[in-house]
Amino acid sequence: MDFFEFLNYAVTPYHTVDKIRQILATPSDSVKIFERGGALIAVRLPKKVCLDSHFRIALAHTDFPALKITPNPDRAAAGVQTLHPEIYGSPLFTSWLDRDLGYAGLIAYEQDGRLRTKLVRGEKLFRIPQLAVHLNRGVNQDGLKVNPQTDLNALWTAIGGKENFTDALAAELPAGAKLLDFDIQLFDAQPAQLGGFDDEWVYSGRLDNLSSCHAIAEAFAAALALEKDFQVAAFFNNEEVGSETREGAAGNFLKSVLEEVLSSFTQNSKRACERPLSSLLADSFALSIDMAHACHPNFVQKHESNHPPVLGGGVVLKVNSQKRYASDVFSNARFKLLCEQSNIPYQTFVMRNDMPCGSTVGPAISASLGIPTVDIGEPMLSMHSIREMTTVADHEKMTSLVSAFWK
Repeated sequence: MDFFEFLNYAVTPYHTVDKIRQILATPSDSVKIFERGGALIAVRLPKKVCLDSHFRIALAHTDFPALKITPNPDRAAAGVQTLHPEIYGSPLFTSWLDRDLGYAGLIAYEQDGRLRTKLVRGEKLFRIPQLAVHLNRGVNQDGLKVNPQTDLNALWTAIGGKENFTDALAAELPAGAKLLDFDIQLFDAQPAQLGGFDDEWVYSGRLDNLSSCHAIAEAFAAALALEKDFQVAAFFNNEEVGSETREGAAGNFLKSVLEEVLSSFTQNSKRACERPLSSLLADSFALSIDMAHACHPNFVQKHESNHPPVLGGGVVLKVNSQKRYASDVFSNARFKLLCEQSNIPYQTFVMRNDMPCGSTVGPAISASLGIPTVDIGEPMLSMHSIREMTTVADHEKMTSLVSAFWK
């Protein structure tokens, strides 16, 4: 599927999973798909299972920093009705100001005594206008400071319009249905587009981590069943808030799926069953794919001088001695060998010692399953902004790498 089509559709984790399911097509005897809210795991079975079978797993996350509409969001001031959000993850607050904002997510409702859900995406645009410079004279000298409690209420209608936001959501329901709950967030409504003089860059919201999701989904859809290895594509939710949820990488979703798949596939093969899942995983391999910080040309001092990944420089290997990344000497070596054999360039990122390091789903999966894991990503700028930037070439290289991983 076209990269831009994916980016423009996947405006919430639920929409991301919906689009991934479309890319992977209908489950079959050889491909099993498991969903849990805003998370999805796809497994392609091998032609046979034997004592030296392995799992080849690619990991990513479906969520991104956002402003989520609170359960009782309605406020009124100065002739305008606003919506109060709750911060999800760590968005760059200033980037959300003066933007055209859409709203989308999942609504839960009751109909005929049954609980149902529905994906929604509103057609109307909202906005969080910032204060004019005339009323904030020192803003250009002192910098803009945003209070997330008071300064991020989104303007959505004039007083006297819709009574409240839940009425607008209820209008999405079938006749006779009752709205029970919702998980709705704001998103950048501007479509993804090419940028740069030679159209070498991609400008879009949600690149972290939709770029990785798209690369994995595209590679999985094009892959063929292997002789003895399982191909696994795992897309988790809630990475931006720590992963410790039932849909997150620190939950039991992946382990339970692998146990079920292995058990059902090998139940008639006594020899294959002799090897437990833990032993199988220890000899397997996982790519944890999440976006990486490219060196900013205006702030080169923010990078470790010997490890500054650059836009267009290839896939980024992420290393951290505090183990914020799962990469270690063993998984790094396997990754480098894969790159060399596939003729894919790579570069290495190490965080400065005087700055904290972020993390990924990699450490949670590697620790809980005991599987060797390497953390990699595409270089990007403006991470956690409402509008981010990566390169066409690096996205193609990442897709090619995952494809090579599953051959």
